Amino acid sequence: MKSGTERALKVIWNILKHILQLICLFLLLAVCWTGTLYITKALYFYTGSPSSDYLVQLINVIIGVILFMCCLLLFSVYFNRKEMAMLTAIIDAMRRISKGDFSVKLEYRSNQREFEKIAHSINEMAGELGRMETMRQDFISNVSHEIQSPLTSIQGFAEALRNLGLSEEKRIHYLDIIERESLRLSQMSDNLLKLSSLESDPAEFETSRYRLDRQLQAVVLASEPQWIAKNFYVELDLQEAEIVAAEDLLRQVWVNLLHNSIKFTPPGGRVVISLIKRENEVEIAISDTGIGIDESDLPRLFERFYKADRSRNRSVGGSGLGLSIVKKIVDIHRGDITAQSAPGQGTTFITTIPCVWGKS
Repeated sequence: MKSGTERALKVIWNILKHILQLICLFLLLAVCWTGTLYITKALYFYTGSPSSDYLVQLINVIIGVILFMCCLLLFSVYFNRKEMAMLTAIIDAMRRISKGDFSVKLEYRSNQREFEKIAHSINEMAGELGRMETMRQDFISNVSHEIQSPLTSIQGFAEALRNLGLSEEKRIHYLDIIERESLRLSQMSDNLLKLSSLESDPAEFETSRYRLDRQLQAVVLASEPQWIAKNFYVELDLQEAEIVAAEDLLRQVWVNLLHNSIKFTPPGGRVVISLIKRENEVEIAISDTGIGIDESDLPRLFERFYKADRSRNRSVGGSGLGLSIVKKIVDIHRGDITAQSAPGQGTTFITTIPCVWGKS
């Protein structure tokens, strides 16, 4: 409704603009004709008026046309200078963008409507490139920070092992830390490679028809050692659902979400996994009774390297990439994932995906 009103207003404005242009043209003709009468009157005062009325009219028309054309020429020169100035500003803006300056913002006057779309597109492009550059710098900074922490631990404990006076117990403890930090680096590398492959070409992943409820059961059984070790109670409420999707990719989603719930839920907690089949989609909810997430952190939960509580994440491990991978896989399947949580009240991840995924 709004777009239809906007189109109607634009049509009305174009009609009014053409009417105003015609009025201005007639006014210019009237001014030129009036000027011609004064010019010829002054001319005839000195030379005398021609005897033929036809010749008088002809002279008036010729002088009027010449005067009108001179006015048009002056107007065209004036407006061409403005257009050239705008074109120069556009070229300069593109040159600055090519050199990495994304603070470009082109301004245009109300009488330069023909440049409005160009200026708007360049401003939008500069803003988007600026956001991408910020994301790139944040990504490099986060990768450097996440890599530096385990490397520092590995280096420090490797140097400590040089001490020949260490007890066997401490030596084993230091070696365990080095091994754990090395595994953390390896996992981070694997996750970064996975994200890269997901973003490069989603069409390369093969789809198949399979039972989603059975896949969820298999993921829970495979994670049994982790949730039994924490004395968890896992409840399944799964409707039968057959979907067409990239089975391996979606398995990664359920593994990441389930491990996330296990990681941040204290011993003796509870995890509930439900599957609801609708006409053209399925909804999977994974709820836990964990420590929860502050509401201010929820909008950024699926960003790379983002950690809702950095001190908490350091104590349990993780690099902040698991949920980014989840989000990317769900997006590839043209689905949606949201999180509902509050501190001390657990977290629920709700994932909705189509029953049939086409890669077109």
